[in-house]
Amino acid sequence: MSSNDVAIQVANVSKCYNVYHSPRDRLKQFILPKFNRLVGKEPENFYEEFWALDNINFSVKKGESAGIIGRNGSGKSTLLQLITGTLTPTSGEIYTQGRIAALLELGSGFNPEFTGIENIYLNGAVLGLTKNEIDNKFDAIAGFADIGSHLKQPVKNYSSGMMVRLAFAVQVQLEPEILIVDEALAVGDALFQKRCFQQIEKLTNDGVTLLFVSHDQESVRTITNKSILLDRGKQLNVGLSSDILLEYRRLLHKEESEYFSKLAQNLSKKTDISKDVPNKNENLSAITTSSKISSLNNEGNNNTPSRTEKLSFGEGNAEIESVKVLNSDGEFSNAFNPGDKIKIRVNCHVKKDISKLNVGIRIRNKEGVKIYSWGTLNQDMAIRYKNSDSIQFWERKFIEGERFFVDLDFTCDLGTNLYEIQAAISLEETPNYLSQRILHWQDEAAFFHVNVVRDEYFFGGVIDLKMIASW
Repeated sequence: MSSNDVAIQVANVSKCYNVYHSPRDRLKQFILPKFNRLVGKEPENFYEEFWALDNINFSVKKGESAGIIGRNGSGKSTLLQLITGTLTPTSGEIYTQGRIAALLELGSGFNPEFTGIENIYLNGAVLGLTKNEIDNKFDAIAGFADIGSHLKQPVKNYSSGMMVRLAFAVQVQLEPEILIVDEALAVGDALFQKRCFQQIEKLTNDGVTLLFVSHDQESVRTITNKSILLDRGKQLNVGLSSDILLEYRRLLHKEESEYFSKLAQNLSKKTDISKDVPNKNENLSAITTSSKISSLNNEGNNNTPSRTEKLSFGEGNAEIESVKVLNSDGEFSNAFNPGDKIKIRVNCHVKKDISKLNVGIRIRNKEGVKIYSWGTLNQDMAIRYKNSDSIQFWERKFIEGERFFVDLDFTCDLGTNLYEIQAAISLEETPNYLSQRILHWQDEAAFFHVNVVRDEYFFGGVIDLKMIASW
């Protein structure tokens, strides 16, 4: 890749902070090391080093859209500040080519005492625009922000929503070559977020390089081509956004399992679980302990995982054995027309006595957009809401070694596309999705294609709304 093709190059970048336990230690660090050097003694440090980032390496080509994902505290915001130049790296180099517009912390770049109008001109000047250039773009900025007479008020009086409206409007209307967006958009209302994402898509189509940070995995999958996964300051992987997001979900699951394992161990130290703790805690202890043993076994296995293994994760006390797509005759099929009946059969295997299960699926199109997600717990929740006497799957008890299947039936109202089915079996401590632990998740569990017959019944889009025309 030539240097002319690169918009952002991060090479061996690390960032270290000195952490002081008290103001006294900071004062000692300022005085004593200098004094020790004068008298020929080895200087002593009165701080601890915290490496917010450790040896980060990646590049983003011009016109490319890249995401940065990771848990809170992984170093995402620090990395963005290094790229924008508001921080300097402890080691390594960062190369950028093009004018950068950054939407980072809420209100960053604004003078709170200035009015919205004054801050527009201030930000434009920082980006290198003349007053005449900002004048020409002012109406577009004010129209996109859509905060009316508040533009004449000091920014310190703005709500968080008004702040992000103005900040985003300024950054995108001043024609950046590199746009960096952090989590700030999350505070905007749904309509404004929609307008922001439309504007981001327009900019990327025009060749603007995008660096996007969000905890919304569907937004990252849809907007970006590649992603960088960070964890505790270290770079775990770089690759296609769909692959990196799967690895991110696997990482979250692993950390959640470790948390529950520690919780179960702490409970077992305080009391005899087999006698004094209710059944749900017995299941919790058994499952998390089994998960920990399985994790340790996997760490000792140096065999390269198969593609199927890479696409799945979970605690392992129940598993998805297969997912089949059937037609109205109960026969296997992977091609349907709108209006056809589709049955998705999820075959499961229970490896331990267990209850409170949920079997669910997620359907995505080939662009990676989630079309629909649903599971047995959704149906159970509706049953409880209606005070119905119908049997709830969540209450069913399974014994070790038991195999069963769940059929999920629907009428195909989807537009023409290739669809992926993701399947999962989870343990739900509460019957409302508020305490979920994945026992087995499988990406690319099955596929099917929907083809619209143009002569018989034609529509466009991702779903058939069954519109009726009248006059």
